[in-house]
Parts: sequence; structure tokens; C-alpha cells
Amino acid sequence: MEARNGSFDAHHPPSPDLINQCVHCGFCLPACPTYVLWRSEMDSPRGRIYLMKMASEEGAPLTPEWVSHIDSCLGCVSCMTACPSGVDYGKLIEATRAQVERHHARSLGERLHRALLFQLFPNPGRLRLLRPLLATYQRSGLQTLARKSGLLKLLPDRLQAMEALAPAAGPRHDVPAITPAQGARRARVGLMLGCVQREFLSEVNLATARALAADGCEVVSPPEQPCCGALLVHAGEEERALALARHMIDTFEQTGVETIVTNAAGCGSVVKDYGYLLRDDPEYAERARRFSAKCRDISEVLEELGARAERHPVRLRVAVHDACHLQHAQRIKAQPRSVLKAIPGLELVELEENALCCGSAGIYNLVQPKTAGELAERKAGLIAEAAPDVVVTGNPGCLLQLRAALERRGRKIPVLHTIQVVDASIRNAGAPG
Repeated sequence: MEARNGSFDAHHPPSPDLINQCVHCGFCLPACPTYVLWRSEMDSPRGRIYLMKMASEEGAPLTPEWVSHIDSCLGCVSCMTACPSGVDYGKLIEATRAQVERHHARSLGERLHRALLFQLFPNPGRLRLLRPLLATYQRSGLQTLARKSGLLKLLPDRLQAMEALAPAAGPRHDVPAITPAQGARRARVGLMLGCVQREFLSEVNLATARALAADGCEVVSPPEQPCCGALLVHAGEEERALALARHMIDTFEQTGVETIVTNAAGCGSVVKDYGYLLRDDPEYAERARRFSAKCRDISEVLEELGARAERHPVRLRVAVHDACHLQHAQRIKAQPRSVLKAIPGLELVELEENALCCGSAGIYNLVQPKTAGELAERKAGLIAEAAPDVVVTGNPGCLLQLRAALERRGRKIPVLHTIQVVDASIRNAGAPG
């Protein structure tokens, strides 16, 4: 595909209308994590939009310095919540990153690192092969030795980040292809299983299916479902992402479900946008719109259904960390709190700076570990000040990021998915953690 004016090509460049919608008022500045850290105009949303405008209208080349400002964006879209003009920055940054991946020559090391991530994380089968290796490393004492001896510090920062964020290789739980509703069936819903969550946080999917079934839903979880493509969309790997989106649509169309439930904020924001992503595909455009219209976060579904199963007391102080792609991209903030407030004995704790990203942001903590680490430490400090019994969130990346940050501080505060607390209450299983 030929580049135009040495910068963007004609395939879905960032929309000039969206670029020009920005009035450079600055309301986005205090909402932007990188601007909060560095106070650099080019590392703010309006600064990045200006860079897009330069490349789009003036043919400014995609130099390493130009690309570095785009790469440093977390894509958390907190600026969209703050923007009085309604600029859809999420669409701008995703379109720009796709242009970068097509027209910017990254270093060999960068290409190899990204290739590793994109060959691994969007592929549940490959992640499953990794499980026994990770379990051996963790249970044999090698992990303890490597961490205490300082050997890990000899590794590149990005590999250190991967090791620090690796989840405990605990038992893997398969969600049944069909989980029957308890009592009279109120709805037939599909459940997206995710990639990392399916293989390393499968207890979250199991808790989701149980809670939905307890409240009267028949839950269909096709085992053959692929990755949704969210990590690839956020990183500019457009074609591979769209292939996965088509596969996901094909899979769930055969189930006849009324609703498709997501329990990972980043995945949910992307599947709700399939209609836009596949807008040029004559075979899938309308099917993608229908698919997206069915997609709902687990907190939305439970709140709309209303609790039918009894909620037993959970006497904990629970802090809610709002995942960025839940509160900013999907505009879901009240629903998780509403679902938790239905649990007797539970006390909600609000965290300071809850609108600010924890640094996870898809693969951001693996490609920009220093910045991600600064944000994680900031968030962990605020959690430590609030001193909750448990932290809950609605995204697996946030969950792993916060667990690692709290562990570095020596704070034994469990970090769970919101649905795990709900499930524990329904089953009268006592305090989760």
C-alpha cells in the first residue's frame, strides 16, 4: 500500500473530521497519564492529535521521535471522558497506530519483541503450552532464586516486566460449553472466554458462568471461540485483528444467544466496536453491527437482570479499581458498584485518582515497562493508603498489574475480578481472596 505525502496512506487514516473536532482546550491534560507524569505537551492527547494533523495534512514524516509520542500513549481514552467536544480519541489513536505499523521501520529488537507478544497472547493454544513451563519455574524454587539473587536484573526491562506480571500457574478450570440456568430460564447468553483469562485466570470465567446461571441464565461458551483481537486492534495490527473478529462473529452466530457477555474491559470495548471495525466488509458489516449490539459487560447484565439468587453476607471493605476500557471506553462505572452494593455486609471503598490508568493498557506494560511501572506504583500507593481488604476490577490486565505492584510493596491485599466477589456471595463461600 503506497504512502501518501510520506506519512499516512489512504486506508482508514485518522479521520480529519475527528482531528478538527479537537479545539485544544486542554481539559484532557489532567486526565492523561503520560501528561500527568511528564508535563510534556506532545505526550498529551491534544499534542498527539496535533502530530496526527501534521502527518495527515502536511505530510510530516513518521520519524522515530514522532512515533515515540504515539507509542507512549496508553490508549486508556480517559481523555474522552474529560473532553467537552466529544472527540473520539480512541478511533484516532487506533487508526494512527495502524498507519505506524505499516509505514514505520521499527528496530530489529522491537520487531522481535512485538512478534513474540503477538504470536503468544492472542493464541490460547500457545498460552496453554506455556502453562507447564511457568508452573515448573514457579514451583521448583527457580522463581524465588531468580528474584532473590538479582539475576532477573540482568535481563532487558521488557523481559523483567513479563516475569513480574506472570500469573501464578494455578489450576485451570474449563467452563462447560453449556451451563444450565438454575430455576426458570430468564435468558440465553453467550460467554466470551478471552485468552490470558481463559488459560491463567480461568477461575474468573467459571465464577462468571456460575453467577449468570444462578440468576437464571443459560450460559453458552463455545470452546472453539478465538481471541477477540483487542490487543491487536490497540496495537495497530489491523488485518490480523479483523480476521479474528470475523471468526468470533462466525462462532457466536451459530449459538442463537440473545446476549454476549464479556468480563474483560479491553475485550468488551473492542467487540462492541466490531460494527465500526468491519464497516467496509460487505459480507460482515451488518453481521458485525448485530453482533456488537448483543455485547454487554457482566456488570451490565447482572444489574439489568436484577438479583434472583440470594446474596449472602461478605463482610469486607472492597475497593473498586475502574478499568479504563470499562469506565472510559464503555462508559460503565455505576453498574459494578450497584452489583456489589447488593451484597450484605460489603463496604465499598473509593480510591483516589480512579480515573487514571494503572499502566496495564493491553500490552503497554510489556512494551513500555518503565512508564507502566510508574503508574502502577502510583496506583498501589493509593490502594495502600485506602487499606481495603480486597481490590476488585473488571479487566485481567489491571488485575495482574495491580497484583504485581502491591507485591513489590509487600502489601498482601488480594486483587480479584468483581464477579469473583459476587460469585462467593451467591455460593455463601465466605471471603474470597
